[in-house]
Amino acid sequence: MIRSSITRRRLLGTAAGSASAIASGAFVSPARAQSTQRTYVLVPGAYYGAWSWHRVTERLQRQGHRVYPLTLTGLAERSHLLSKDITLDTHIADIANLVEWEDLTDICLVAHSYGGCPASGALERIGSRVSSIVWVDAIKPADGQSFRDLVPFPIEEGAISRPAPKALPPTAFNDPKDVAWVLSKVTPHPVGTFLQPIKLTGAREKVAKKTYIRLPKFQLAAMDKAAAECRADSSWTVLENTTSGHSIMIVEPDWLTDVLTKAA
Repeated sequence: MIRSSITRRRLLGTAAGSASAIASGAFVSPARAQSTQRTYVLVPGAYYGAWSWHRVTERLQRQGHRVYPLTLTGLAERSHLLSKDITLDTHIADIANLVEWEDLTDICLVAHSYGGCPASGALERIGSRVSSIVWVDAIKPADGQSFRDLVPFPIEEGAISRPAPKALPPTAFNDPKDVAWVLSKVTPHPVGTFLQPIKLTGAREKVAKKTYIRLPKFQLAAMDKAAAECRADSSWTVLENTTSGHSIMIVEPDWLTDVLTKAA
Protein backbone atom coordinates (compact mmCIF):
# COMPACT_ATOMS: atom_id res chain seq x y z
CA MET A 1 0.00 0.00 0.00
CA ILE A 2 1.22 3.48 -0.84
CA ARG A 3 0.13 6.41 1.28
CA SER A 4 0.62 10.08 0.67
CA SER A 5 0.58 12.86 3.24
CA ILE A 6 0.16 16.30 1.67
CA THR A 7 1.40 19.19 3.83
CA ARG A 8 1.41 21.94 1.16
CA ARG A 9 -1.81 22.84 -0.68
CA ARG A 10 -1.32 24.71 -3.91
CA LEU A 11 -3.89 24.37 -6.67
CA LEU A 12 -1.93 23.39 -9.77
CA GLY A 13 -4.73 21.73 -11.70
CA THR A 14 -6.91 18.69 -11.29
CA ALA A 15 -4.77 15.63 -10.75
CA ALA A 16 -5.77 12.44 -12.51
CA GLY A 17 -6.60 9.42 -10.36
CA SER A 18 -3.53 7.30 -9.86
CA ALA A 19 -2.68 3.84 -8.59
CA SER A 20 -0.01 5.45 -6.49
CA ALA A 21 -2.73 7.18 -4.46
CA ILE A 22 -1.14 10.62 -4.58
CA ALA A 23 -3.65 13.04 -3.14
CA SER A 24 -5.83 14.82 -5.69
CA GLY A 25 -5.15 18.49 -6.35
CA ALA A 26 -1.56 18.54 -5.04
CA PHE A 27 0.06 18.16 -8.45
CA VAL A 28 -0.61 18.95 -12.09
CA SER A 29 -2.16 16.23 -14.22
CA PRO A 30 0.23 13.78 -15.98
CA ALA A 31 -0.84 15.06 -19.41
CA ARG A 32 -0.01 18.64 -18.51
CA ALA A 33 3.22 17.70 -16.72
CA GLN A 34 4.46 15.73 -19.73
CA SER A 35 3.63 18.49 -22.22
CA THR A 36 6.07 20.93 -20.57
CA GLN A 37 9.79 20.27 -20.85
CA ARG A 38 11.50 20.26 -17.48
CA THR A 39 15.15 20.11 -16.45
CA TYR A 40 16.16 17.56 -13.82
CA VAL A 41 19.45 17.21 -11.97
CA LEU A 42 19.63 13.84 -10.21
CA VAL A 43 22.02 13.40 -7.26
CA PRO A 44 22.80 9.83 -6.11
CA GLY A 45 23.20 8.47 -2.62
CA ALA A 46 26.30 7.02 -0.98
CA TYR A 47 28.21 4.34 -2.93
CA TYR A 48 26.05 5.05 -6.00
CA GLY A 49 26.63 6.95 -9.22
CA ALA A 50 24.64 8.18 -12.21
CA TRP A 51 24.03 4.52 -13.08
CA SER A 52 21.49 4.28 -10.24
CA TRP A 53 19.27 6.79 -12.07
CA HIS A 54 19.31 5.05 -15.49
CA ARG A 55 15.71 3.79 -15.38
CA VAL A 56 14.25 7.11 -14.26
CA THR A 57 16.49 9.04 -16.66
CA GLU A 58 15.25 6.98 -19.63
CA ARG A 59 11.61 7.48 -18.64
CA LEU A 60 11.97 11.23 -18.19
CA GLN A 61 13.85 11.61 -21.46
CA ARG A 62 11.14 9.69 -23.33
CA GLN A 63 8.72 12.37 -22.11
CA GLY A 64 10.95 15.07 -23.60
CA HIS A 65 12.63 16.32 -20.42
CA ARG A 66 16.27 17.31 -20.03
CA VAL A 67 17.93 15.05 -17.46
CA TYR A 68 21.37 15.32 -15.88
CA PRO A 69 22.17 12.33 -13.63
CA LEU A 70 25.34 12.98 -11.62
CA THR A 71 28.24 10.87 -10.44
CA LEU A 72 29.99 12.56 -7.53
CA THR A 73 33.80 12.68 -7.32
CA GLY A 74 35.44 9.43 -6.22
CA LEU A 75 32.52 7.15 -7.06
CA ALA A 76 31.44 4.85 -9.93
CA GLU A 77 33.09 5.90 -13.21
CA ARG A 78 34.91 8.59 -11.22
CA SER A 79 36.19 6.12 -8.59
CA HIS A 80 39.73 6.55 -9.93
CA LEU A 81 39.65 10.04 -8.38
CA LEU A 82 39.13 8.70 -4.85
CA SER A 83 41.49 10.44 -2.41
CA LYS A 84 41.79 11.71 1.14
CA ASP A 85 41.21 15.23 -0.13
CA ILE A 86 37.57 14.70 -1.15
CA THR A 87 35.21 16.49 1.23
CA LEU A 88 31.58 17.48 1.27
CA ASP A 89 32.64 20.72 -0.42
CA THR A 90 33.91 18.63 -3.35
CA HIS A 91 30.51 17.04 -3.86
CA ILE A 92 28.75 20.38 -3.42
CA ALA A 93 30.98 21.76 -6.18
CA ASP A 94 30.18 18.75 -8.40
CA ILE A 95 26.50 19.72 -8.36
CA ALA A 96 26.90 23.49 -8.53
CA ASN A 97 29.51 23.35 -11.31
CA LEU A 98 27.33 21.14 -13.49
CA VAL A 99 24.46 23.59 -13.17
CA GLU A 100 26.62 26.65 -13.79
CA TRP A 101 28.67 25.27 -16.68
CA GLU A 102 25.61 23.84 -18.44
CA ASP A 103 23.75 27.14 -17.88
CA LEU A 104 20.78 25.32 -16.36
CA THR A 105 17.80 27.21 -14.97
CA ASP A 106 14.30 26.36 -13.70
CA ILE A 107 15.72 23.10 -12.35
CA CYS A 108 14.08 20.31 -10.40
CA LEU A 109 16.90 19.17 -8.11
CA VAL A 110 16.41 15.57 -6.99
CA ALA A 111 18.53 14.06 -4.20
CA HIS A 112 18.61 10.49 -2.93
CA SER A 113 19.76 9.47 0.56
CA TYR A 114 23.25 10.92 1.31
CA GLY A 115 22.73 13.14 -1.74
CA GLY A 116 20.56 15.37 0.42
CA CYS A 117 23.73 16.69 2.09
CA PRO A 118 25.64 17.97 -0.96
CA ALA A 119 22.38 19.02 -2.63
CA SER A 120 21.51 21.15 0.40
CA GLY A 121 24.94 22.75 0.21
CA ALA A 122 24.75 23.29 -3.55
CA LEU A 123 21.51 25.24 -3.14
CA GLU A 124 23.51 27.92 -1.35
CA ARG A 125 25.17 28.58 -4.73
CA ILE A 126 22.49 27.67 -7.25
CA GLY A 127 19.26 28.33 -5.37
CA SER A 128 18.17 31.03 -7.82
CA ARG A 129 18.36 28.46 -10.64
CA VAL A 130 16.23 25.85 -8.85
CA SER A 131 12.43 26.00 -8.98
CA SER A 132 11.69 22.71 -7.17
CA ILE A 133 13.41 20.04 -5.11
CA VAL A 134 12.54 16.42 -4.41
CA TRP A 135 14.30 14.69 -1.52
CA VAL A 136 14.01 10.92 -2.11
CA ASP A 137 14.44 9.30 1.32
CA ALA A 138 17.21 11.85 1.66
CA ILE A 139 19.21 13.37 4.48
CA LYS A 140 18.09 16.86 5.48
CA PRO A 141 20.96 18.34 7.47
CA ALA A 142 20.79 21.51 9.54
CA ASP A 143 23.54 24.10 9.53
CA GLY A 144 26.67 22.72 11.19
CA GLN A 145 25.69 19.06 10.93
CA SER A 146 27.63 16.37 9.12
CA PHE A 147 26.25 13.20 7.58
CA ARG A 148 27.91 11.21 10.36
CA ASP A 149 26.13 13.34 12.98
CA LEU A 150 22.83 12.09 11.54
CA VAL A 151 23.93 8.57 10.61
CA PRO A 152 26.59 7.47 13.14
CA PHE A 153 29.07 4.78 12.11
CA PRO A 154 32.59 3.69 13.13
CA ILE A 155 35.60 4.75 11.08
CA GLU A 156 38.88 2.89 10.75
CA GLU A 157 41.84 5.09 11.63
CA GLY A 158 43.47 6.43 8.50
CA ALA A 159 40.72 5.25 6.16
CA ILE A 160 40.00 7.49 3.18
CA SER A 161 36.79 5.70 2.23
CA ARG A 162 33.95 3.65 3.60
CA PRO A 163 33.78 0.20 1.97
CA ALA A 164 30.96 -0.47 -0.47
CA PRO A 165 28.32 -2.91 0.82
CA LYS A 166 28.91 -6.57 -0.04
CA ALA A 167 25.33 -7.61 0.70
CA LEU A 168 21.94 -5.93 0.77
CA PRO A 169 18.95 -6.31 3.13
CA PRO A 170 16.22 -8.68 1.88
CA THR A 171 13.74 -5.80 1.77
CA ALA A 172 15.98 -3.62 -0.42
CA PHE A 173 15.07 -5.08 -3.82
CA ASN A 174 12.34 -7.31 -5.21
CA ASP A 175 14.37 -8.79 -8.07
CA PRO A 176 17.56 -10.83 -7.42
CA LYS A 177 18.91 -9.52 -10.73
CA ASP A 178 18.74 -6.00 -9.34
CA VAL A 179 20.67 -7.10 -6.26
CA ALA A 180 23.43 -8.58 -8.42
CA TRP A 181 23.49 -5.49 -10.65
CA VAL A 182 23.70 -3.03 -7.75
CA LEU A 183 26.43 -5.00 -5.98
CA SER A 184 28.44 -5.01 -9.21
CA LYS A 185 28.23 -1.20 -9.43
CA VAL A 186 28.66 0.17 -5.89
CA THR A 187 32.06 1.61 -5.00
CA PRO A 188 33.72 2.80 -1.78
CA HIS A 189 32.57 6.23 -0.65
CA PRO A 190 35.06 8.98 0.28
CA VAL A 191 34.84 9.27 4.05
CA GLY A 192 35.65 12.98 4.16
CA THR A 193 32.24 13.77 2.69
CA PHE A 194 30.58 12.11 5.68
CA LEU A 195 32.63 14.04 8.24
CA GLN A 196 32.57 17.67 7.11
CA PRO A 197 29.87 19.84 8.74
CA ILE A 198 27.67 21.65 6.24
CA LYS A 199 27.27 25.42 6.06
CA LEU A 200 23.67 26.48 5.39
CA THR A 201 21.94 29.85 5.44
CA GLY A 202 18.41 28.75 4.48
CA ALA A 203 18.59 28.48 0.68
CA ARG A 204 16.93 25.06 0.73
CA GLU A 205 13.90 26.40 2.57
CA LYS A 206 13.53 29.28 0.08
CA VAL A 207 12.82 26.91 -2.84
CA ALA A 208 9.19 27.40 -3.82
CA LYS A 209 8.20 23.76 -4.40
CA LYS A 210 9.56 21.13 -2.05
CA THR A 211 8.69 17.42 -1.91
CA TYR A 212 9.93 14.76 0.50
CA ILE A 213 9.45 11.05 -0.26
CA ARG A 214 9.73 8.67 2.70
CA LEU A 215 10.30 4.95 2.10
CA PRO A 216 9.68 3.36 5.51
CA LYS A 217 10.77 -0.14 4.48
CA PHE A 218 14.22 1.39 4.90
CA GLN A 219 14.38 1.98 8.63
CA LEU A 220 16.64 4.88 9.55
CA ALA A 221 16.03 7.49 12.22
CA ALA A 222 17.56 10.28 10.12
CA MET A 223 14.95 9.74 7.39
CA ASP A 224 12.11 9.59 9.92
CA LYS A 225 13.36 12.86 11.39
CA ALA A 226 13.58 14.52 7.98
CA ALA A 227 10.07 13.41 7.02
CA ALA A 228 8.67 14.59 10.37
CA GLU A 229 10.29 18.01 9.93
CA CYS A 230 8.79 18.31 6.45
CA ARG A 231 5.32 17.27 7.64
CA ALA A 232 5.50 20.04 10.24
CA ASP A 233 6.37 22.60 7.55
CA SER A 234 3.48 23.58 5.28
CA SER A 235 5.88 24.54 2.47
CA TRP A 236 6.75 20.86 1.94
CA THR A 237 4.69 18.10 0.33
CA VAL A 238 5.35 14.72 1.95
CA LEU A 239 4.68 11.41 0.19
CA GLU A 240 5.14 7.93 1.59
CA ASN A 241 5.66 4.76 -0.45
CA THR A 242 5.42 1.63 1.67
CA THR A 243 6.08 -0.93 -1.07
CA SER A 244 9.55 0.08 -2.27
CA GLY A 245 12.91 -0.28 -0.63
CA HIS A 246 15.34 2.62 -0.26
CA SER A 247 16.45 2.63 -3.91
CA ILE A 248 13.06 3.45 -5.41
CA MET A 249 14.64 4.74 -8.63
CA ILE A 250 15.63 1.12 -9.29
CA VAL A 251 12.75 -0.75 -7.64
CA GLU A 252 9.79 1.39 -8.77
CA PRO A 253 11.03 3.77 -11.49
CA ASP A 254 7.54 4.27 -12.95
CA TRP A 255 6.16 5.48 -9.61
CA LEU A 256 9.08 7.82 -9.01
CA THR A 257 9.01 9.18 -12.56
CA ASP A 258 5.31 9.94 -12.17
CA VAL A 259 5.98 11.85 -8.93
CA LEU A 260 8.88 13.79 -10.46
CA THR A 261 6.86 14.95 -13.46
CA LYS A 262 4.20 16.30 -11.11
CA ALA A 263 6.55 17.74 -8.49
CA ALA A 264 8.75 19.75 -10.89
